[in-house]
Amino acid sequence: MTEITGLPQDAPGVLVTVHAVQGSVPREAGAWMAVFADRVAGTIGGGQLEFQAIAQARAQLQGAAGAAGAQPDVIRYPLGPSLGQCCGGVVHLRYEGTTAAGVRALHLRAMAGQEPVALFGGGHVGRALVEVLGRLPFAVTWIDSRDEIFPDAVPANVRCEHSDPVQAAVRDLAPGTRVLIMSFSHAEDLDVVAACLQRLRERDDLPYVGLIGSNTKWATFRRRLEQRGFRPDELARITSPIGIPGIVGKEPAVIAVAVAAQLLQQQQPH
Repeated sequence: MTEITGLPQDAPGVLVTVHAVQGSVPREAGAWMAVFADRVAGTIGGGQLEFQAIAQARAQLQGAAGAAGAQPDVIRYPLGPSLGQCCGGVVHLRYEGTTAAGVRALHLRAMAGQEPVALFGGGHVGRALVEVLGRLPFAVTWIDSRDEIFPDAVPANVRCEHSDPVQAAVRDLAPGTRVLIMSFSHAEDLDVVAACLQRLRERDDLPYVGLIGSNTKWATFRRRLEQRGFRPDELARITSPIGIPGIVGKEPAVIAVAVAAQLLQQQQPH
């Protein structure tokens, strides 16, 4: 979602919602974007459909002749030759006035239904992953023991949390949280993994716990966790290395994409 920070609360906009669909279309009913004079938040699927919808919304904003009042609230768009899109379906778009405050409230309501992710670690990979997850349907809690590590601005679906000791944050994670562990320290990583295993033993409510690193790192961690009393079947709940197979690049952005793709593979249908 494009940020709408910097706009006054009462800045006028037009909320464009996918009201109904038929056949093959880019986005599902309920998808939305908000159009303001100088920016757009959200998306209804891109292409000529979105281009025309933005033009229609801005015409309403500007009070262009025949745009406001004369046009129906819901407009039908066949996705064929006239739009230059070959999906073949039909999209009905609803246009309604809104404000920047209204869009922020809508976005917060949407976030409340998003799957929670806890990201431990504010290093290079953590920062790259926040940039990727900031555009995906997750509610991210970004946790580090170093309070000064977080940037001044983060995506709207990311909340920063300072925790020292860092593993103490595991106790308060929302049920169903998917956990990613990539702190600046192997000792911290080990403590967070152990805290997750203890929570799985007690509550079994963390569907995914992923640890960044190599097979060698995980082998070392396995031995140390066994010494702490965790059983092989419990250790099998940890995913390490993380990321979808077949992506071998070591650059932070490459790792971030591979990890985000793995989270999306496991996402529950709504």
